[in-house]
Amino acid sequence: MPHPALAAFLETIGDVPVLTDPATIRRMSRDMSAAFSPVLKREAEGRVADVIVIPRDRTDLHRIAAAAARSRLPVMPRGAGSCNFGQSIPLQGGAVVDLTGFDRLLWQRGPVVRAECGIRLGALDEALRSSGWELRMHPSTRRIGTLGGYLGGGHAGVGSCQYGILRDTGNILGLRMLSMEETPREIELRGSDVNLVHHAYGANGLILEAEMPLAPAWAWEEAIVCFEDMMQAVRFSHALMAANSLVKKLISIQQWPLPAMMKPLAPFGRPGEHMVLCMVARDFFGSFEILVLEFGGRLSCRAAEGDGPYGAPLYEFSFGHTRLQINKHDRSQVSLVGLYRDPDAVAAIARSVQRFRDVGPMHLEAKRMGGHVAFQGAPVFPYVDDAQLARISAEMEEDGAQAANNHTFLVRENGMKPVDDIEIAFKHAMDPYNLLNPGKLTIDPEMVDASAGARFGNTGWWPDRAVVNKD
Repeated sequence: MPHPALAAFLETIGDVPVLTDPATIRRMSRDMSAAFSPVLKREAEGRVADVIVIPRDRTDLHRIAAAAARSRLPVMPRGAGSCNFGQSIPLQGGAVVDLTGFDRLLWQRGPVVRAECGIRLGALDEALRSSGWELRMHPSTRRIGTLGGYLGGGHAGVGSCQYGILRDTGNILGLRMLSMEETPREIELRGSDVNLVHHAYGANGLILEAEMPLAPAWAWEEAIVCFEDMMQAVRFSHALMAANSLVKKLISIQQWPLPAMMKPLAPFGRPGEHMVLCMVARDFFGSFEILVLEFGGRLSCRAAEGDGPYGAPLYEFSFGHTRLQINKHDRSQVSLVGLYRDPDAVAAIARSVQRFRDVGPMHLEAKRMGGHVAFQGAPVFPYVDDAQLARISAEMEEDGAQAANNHTFLVRENGMKPVDDIEIAFKHAMDPYNLLNPGKLTIDPEMVDASAGARFGNTGWWPDRAVVNKD
């Protein structure tokens, strides 16, 4: 049944374009979550929007926000739908607002750029490169992902090994936001306030524009380095992370047999070899090769960015794309998300490598977080049931990892963002009727109780603002 507020909403928005085709609505009510989590796939069943709204300009967006507030219709902002934590799945119907038409680069001033929320990250980087700059980091879905979607639902990405995660101070400079009220307000957030919106799944205001810092547009070299010993691959990766003078963009560890499970990479490793996928600035590649030799690695392939013989940019075999590549051939494989942090990162990873040797191979991504070296990842293994996911998550914690939860729709229960009274107060101020992506950010005990994924528990990734959620 359509949402009871739908007719009043459509009447109020006037000639703003809408799509009502059921197949289109179903497609745009989905993201990539089903490919990553059998729990989210199960819990998303039957959850679709009532209509797709396509604003043409800022005036249309104000009309949509005002109409939703007056009619009390839920609204789901959407970019490319490339996220995988259920960020783009409407839980309570309503209108999906397609923001991909807001795709202008507004200005660039040296190492700073400002752009609209719907611009594709790949297109933005291409536009910047002629000036000698590029984004500091991007997700593995760079080719299709949007700027607003990345900021609203992302966390780290390609480049985080050099510059830290999105939440780290200075990685988001400013956000222009629109409130969901009868008379919508536009506000500008700067400084630490930008993190009220970051990773909130679009639940506390519509991102209109973002101001981002840039990095020099180095000529990047892709490298596949193979090791006979998994922990030597980890130690090499940690040393590469610690080499602050060596400019890099990607360090992705793939324990055997993951390389064989990603068919395009299989020819570049021998049976039993573990891979480290790297991107290094060309001017520093000689120093990189010295480090490879010091740790007994084998450089099995080198190519300019995007020109490798494996058919895609190397980063499309890292982060979320590791699972996407594997699931092309084996849909049963799942994973979790643990955070292994210094000073004990290497030792904790060693404990998990040993513990999960009969469960599945480890996939790890190197990143900086709060200025410190960290690795995020977990074993990749065939899904059995929800209890198995909960058990393996708890075992990673026993090894010294901090567990997040990538099998829940809920922001707090996910554990990658602290949700406290300040966050909730901002949500109420920007969205007083809880219409934006309702059920995901506002603490709702009934929603938590109804979510199987929310029961896994997580320690959270913020020691200064600990999020503890265990039964």
